[in-house]
Amino acid sequence: MKKLFSIMAIAALCFAGTFNANATAAQTMPTSAQSLVTAATVTIIQDDEEAVVADEPQGWHQNLKQRFIEGGPGFMGIVLLCLILGLAIAIERIIYLNLSTTNTQKLAENVEDALNSGGVEAAKEVCRNTKGPVASIYYQGLDRADESIEAAEKAVIAYGGVQMGQLEKNVSWISLFIALAPMLGFMGTVIGMILAFDKIEAAGDMNPSLVAGGIKVALLTTVFGLIVAIILQIFYNYIIAKIDSIVNSMEDASITLIDMLVDYKNKR
Repeated sequence: MKKLFSIMAIAALCFAGTFNANATAAQTMPTSAQSLVTAATVTIIQDDEEAVVADEPQGWHQNLKQRFIEGGPGFMGIVLLCLILGLAIAIERIIYLNLSTTNTQKLAENVEDALNSGGVEAAKEVCRNTKGPVASIYYQGLDRADESIEAAEKAVIAYGGVQMGQLEKNVSWISLFIALAPMLGFMGTVIGMILAFDKIEAAGDMNPSLVAGGIKVALLTTVFGLIVAIILQIFYNYIIAKIDSIVNSMEDASITLIDMLVDYKNKR
């Protein structure tokens, strides 16, 4: 691009310096000659611009877009759809899991203080004002605290399973897209190779230039399928690690809640 600006600046200076001379000559020059000179000048400038643009190296995103277009709209479109859907589900899960993360130690301290000072109802009010699956589990256990410790423990375990299902919701779709994207790429490669061999059979000659383009297009589908799978796998591993962290917090919080209820019952 800098070369192009330099060429345009030099051309402008030359044009400004020779404008008067050209204007004088143009008065005596025939109309047809003027048209030929103008056309030749435009052609030279266009050729220079094309040469400068051709010399400019393409960025990685432009090269990637070009390769994607060369792969064909069929399988490439399906692979791109897998990437879009997978990323949409992954981003939604990441936002949900981040909102579900709770400072369990602080919550346990607040619930214990409320339980000792105001009883079960005060502790339930603290849980109602706190977001996250841990607070919901606490609320369910406290709601059964008046019955017995066993009933509260069963409620905590049952509702913990419900909350775990909410955390893992739609995660299986991401694993499906991780497996589907490279398989679609391999299928595109196999079909492209079949078409390449069909061209060889139709031509009756093993000419490399005859099938090179088809083989390149076939391999591009596999490359993009693997790229999509790698991107989604990174998000999937992060989501699984986040879910495991929240589940561990839920289990620790459940044990802490049962201990608090036992102490509360003994004090009464």
